[in-house]
Amino acid sequence: MSINSHPAAAEDEVAWRFSQVKGSADDDVTEADIISAVEFNETGNLLATGDKGGRIVIFQRDHSVRNTADYNVYCTFQSHEAEFDYLKSLEIEEKINEIRWLRQPNNANFLLATNDKTIKLWKIVERSKRAIGFNTVTDGGLVRDSQSITTVRVPYFAPTDPSIEAIPKRIFANAHGYHINSVSLNSDAATFISADDLRINLWNIDNNTESFNILDIKPANMEELTEVITAAEFHPSHSHEFVYSISKGSIRLCDMRSSALCDSHSKVFEEPQDPSSKSFFSEIIASISDVRYSHDGRYLLSRDYLTVKVWDVKMERKPVHTFQVHDYLRTQLCPLYENDCIFDKFQCCWSGS
Repeated sequence: MSINSHPAAAEDEVAWRFSQVKGSADDDVTEADIISAVEFNETGNLLATGDKGGRIVIFQRDHSVRNTADYNVYCTFQSHEAEFDYLKSLEIEEKINEIRWLRQPNNANFLLATNDKTIKLWKIVERSKRAIGFNTVTDGGLVRDSQSITTVRVPYFAPTDPSIEAIPKRIFANAHGYHINSVSLNSDAATFISADDLRINLWNIDNNTESFNILDIKPANMEELTEVITAAEFHPSHSHEFVYSISKGSIRLCDMRSSALCDSHSKVFEEPQDPSSKSFFSEIIASISDVRYSHDGRYLLSRDYLTVKVWDVKMERKPVHTFQVHDYLRTQLCPLYENDCIFDKFQCCWSGS
């Protein structure tokens, strides 16, 4: 994993430079070590990465060095394990698909992490004290002989070496029949949505026993299926509004105030395709793999195979900006299709400022 910083090269120009490497730069990296999810917390002081082995590594920004963005390892823990669905005879990978930080309510940090089927809520807490002086247990953790207890002791907290603990708080499972591709927290800090290929579910962060299906695009006959959900995102300040992207290259905005089941959308953001440029690969490379609201909720950022597009929420017919990211790959689509690299998914993100 590399981290970039961006000092100003000129007054109106930003120059990106290579800053830091975390992990091994050797070629003998195992499949489980490949990073599959990256997410900063709200302040930018913590950076969480998830890999294909189900592990989460959290880095903390080093503020002792000025004008740099150096990060050091804060804690590491195993979030997900490989499972097997005996009902469907399906192996569930431990790979982390997405990580989302919750707003920090106190000294502890909370994050949601998901693999293909299960979402977990983790509490990251730093402890510098521990309870000692129990009656039935020694300070070393051994059980005391009840015959040797002659006095009553009152437990108390004593200073100890700081340690970071990752505590699983809740597991949100058994709600998706297809692979979960995204998780998004609501601005009310009480609910979140999870999306798979055909459905979007609404959860309460304090209740992992039930969820509400708010969108279902599964047709009665699966042979009539023409599109799938690729990502979903809540509005940053309007708790009733969310968007989701589909494999046909469009973004749909839904308002939960209109109905409990958001099968009908309020807006569709889609750029008309030039018929002369249509090819066998057009629908594949047009599929949107990620969509994000801007911090003020006015714009949408979408990512497809070759481009990043910025949409104005008030203008549906075309994006306000299109950035050619992988334009040089247009002439290499045939070999990319043969080795399945054309189906790779890319994410996008707004800067913190």
